[in-house]
Amino acid sequence: MLTDRPPRNGEFLTQFRESERLSSIELPARTKLSELARVIDSVMKEGTRDEVRRACADFLSSAAAFYHVRAPEVRALAARPLRVREGGWQTELFGDYSLGDARIRIWTRTAVRKQVTSFGTFLSTLCHEFCHHLDCQKFGFARSPHTRGFYERAAMLYHQARGTPVKKLFWIEMPGGRWRIDWRRTNAVQQTADQILRFSSRSYSGK
Repeated sequence: MLTDRPPRNGEFLTQFRESERLSSIELPARTKLSELARVIDSVMKEGTRDEVRRACADFLSSAAAFYHVRAPEVRALAARPLRVREGGWQTELFGDYSLGDARIRIWTRTAVRKQVTSFGTFLSTLCHEFCHHLDCQKFGFARSPHTRGFYERAAMLYHQARGTPVKKLFWIEMPGGRWRIDWRRTNAVQQTADQILRFSSRSYSGK
């Protein structure tokens, strides 16, 4: 994950910095959110695309009600589109958010093999796009830039919905004022924390 370049000046730069500083948000109750996320997981495996869309809409409606914003429209589409760039470099579009009409589009299958998207990837994308919605509807940002704060907020919502511990994200500074996540360090710290937790649990139980 790579952050956007900071705007040069003006209101957009001010909002960019506000987004950068806003590294945490209040979260809905884990039980309710996880319950709705499990429904999405179930219909992705066995249901139709319309059932996936309805499950996503229920998830988003619940989250939107917690944040006191209107729920975004959501469309569940088939295979991800491929973007081909100069030199033959390809990227897949997992989801997007339209600022103009508050609509989320999310793709349910991989671009090449047309396989069902993994639940973790799909839920992470849904939370990511909903955080764009929050930026515009709750925080009043004219744009919704990918800042470190944005990625931190999206990760918190995802882990709350998944029922998993939040990872501390470590960042590497890039040219042009951009940052990317240092996944090696982030995952190493998480693995160490998991090992300590498992050891503590065994010690407590006397095993």
